[in-house]
Amino acid sequence: MAELSTRSRGGALYRRREPTENPIQLDSDVSSVMTRLRELTIDDYDAIIGLWRAAGLQSVRLRGRDSRDAFAAQLAAGQKVIGLEEAGQLIGAVVITDDTRKGWINRLAVHPDYRRKGYGARLLAAAEERLRAMGFRIFAGLIEADNKGSLALFEKEGYKTHDIVYVSKRDSDDV
Repeated sequence: MAELSTRSRGGALYRRREPTENPIQLDSDVSSVMTRLRELTIDDYDAIIGLWRAAGLQSVRLRGRDSRDAFAAQLAAGQKVIGLEEAGQLIGAVVITDDTRKGWINRLAVHPDYRRKGYGARLLAAAEERLRAMGFRIFAGLIEADNKGSLALFEKEGYKTHDIVYVSKRDSDDV
């Protein structure tokens, strides 16, 4: 497997996979598993924000793109959030979006108390399956260069880095 390069901050990661016939099966019977996957809704907003904070996500903007209203609008526009729960507590989540050419995997977060148990890989696989069911065959993610844990997870799951520099322009620090 190719070694990940961290030369450019925010390097894009892409993965090309063959299609599968079965879309993701979100868990519906809590009694049959210790953890379960489910699609999250705006009703889960507070738990999602709490998870992101506990996981150390630095890019959360509660007065802008991550406000409850903005998050609801993103969900209404097609953004999906898959959550992983244990005993009714949200312990991991991943956001999936698309740009009509590829599926994007964003903000994969696992609560620090539940890391190193394969939950990140489970969320990543669930995101890929959902995107595959939507017709996408290329999966991409942006990871900050100093996030060694996420880089290692994506590499282990077959993602390759690309020497792409991410640039952005923002109207304010809150967006």
